[in-house]
Amino acid sequence: MLQIGSHITIPDTEIEIHAVRAQGAGGQHVNKVSSAVHLRFDIRASSLPMSYKEALLQLRDHRISADGVVTIKAQQFRSQEHNREDALNRLRELIQHAALPRKKRKPTRPTKGSQDRRVDRKKKTGRLKALRRLIE
Repeated sequence: MLQIGSHITIPDTEIEIHAVRAQGAGGQHVNKVSSAVHLRFDIRASSLPMSYKEALLQLRDHRISADGVVTIKAQQFRSQEHNREDALNRLRELIQHAALPRKKRKPTRPTKGSQDRRVDRKKKTGRLKALRRLIE
């Protein structure tokens, strides 16, 4: 069971974890051991609340495919168990991040001073260009 919040958990049956060989340089042992971990989690088929599912599917994250499947590859550690825990923690953080309510943007208006400065710059640029025209 992956604990997401105080009352939200994901059963282990909904998370697929496969051991694969890690990329990068290694020694004599590298071609014998599968220490990296691929984690797959289908958002649509999960038991998460609908609000969580919708928030996850709306995220613009490269780890979430168009089909709604989260894919995480963990290969930071030499131990398969550490990589498994890392992948699960990253999934937990992704779901928690998606569940945070977003602040509404309050549109603001430019201040009178900034408007005046903008107009002054435009006038100065116009005068400079007018002077250039006289020379030619």
